[in-house]
Amino acid sequence: MPRSSSSVTLGSGINLGNALDALDGHEHALQLRRRYFDEIKAAGFDTVRLPVAWSAHAEQTAPYAIGQDFFQRVDRAVDEALARDLNVVLNMHHYHELNHTPDEQTERFLALWRQIATRYAAHPDLLHFELLNEPRAAMTAQRWNTLLPHALAAVRESNPERTVLIGAAEMNDIHALAKLELPDDDHLVATVHYYAPFEFTHQGASWVEGAASWLGTTWGGEADRKAVDDDLGVAAAWADAHGVPLFIGEFGAYEQADMDSRARWTACVREKAELLGIGWAYWEFGTDFSAYARETDTWREPLRQALIPTM
Repeated sequence: MPRSSSSVTLGSGINLGNALDALDGHEHALQLRRRYFDEIKAAGFDTVRLPVAWSAHAEQTAPYAIGQDFFQRVDRAVDEALARDLNVVLNMHHYHELNHTPDEQTERFLALWRQIATRYAAHPDLLHFELLNEPRAAMTAQRWNTLLPHALAAVRESNPERTVLIGAAEMNDIHALAKLELPDDDHLVATVHYYAPFEFTHQGASWVEGAASWLGTTWGGEADRKAVDDDLGVAAAWADAHGVPLFIGEFGAYEQADMDSRARWTACVREKAELLGIGWAYWEFGTDFSAYARETDTWREPLRQALIPTM
């Protein structure tokens, strides 16, 4: 059983989603302005999670070089966060080819991580790596467990002690943790995503089939809260049994849910996570799940208060 000696505490965080992970044609892509990092720090967050679509900016054939212009965009975001003493979780996001044809993409996946790890090897310990966002489809638990030691070894070639986050297959679902086999390593954090109940958190989402029929779903009853307690309790028990810190890398409710329910759900997940000693990062800062309104350059106060209460 792997036991981590990591004392990492990622605390309270927020995702800068739909920015460096935005693919071509994303009409609401977030431009990472310097003042956004100031806002995140001033609000009291400890961590930013930076989803990055590396595979969309790298060659398809060996040596699978990542474009230098894109690397520099990521550099700027990492440096802005670190300059404010924020933890950074730098991940690999939207690697769709790996999820659907993993055998064909394994060499490329490992080559991408060798480049990323080498580039940031001298960065401070506030920078953390997350190997793959939401493994799914053909990237089954068995395939992911087989690939994990190789991916971690690619990072360890240049970063022997950097903290690395690893989630389960089935899109980092809490209930898939039981199938996750962590490599034996002293610097790991397990990560999960939490969007339950999906009919509430994704009501009206255009990319989810049938989501329009969920519009009007509210949240906040006793049974609702118990479900959160039970789900996060499962994750915490698994992490304790495996001796690793746990981080909820994503949780959030889509903008078409009513704000009162969104705020209640967000506060409940945050409170339960903190009670269990679990770090977290809200999805996300400034697009369709946003806690921050770019159009007015202000926080959506019910959500900010749910995440970082000030009274």
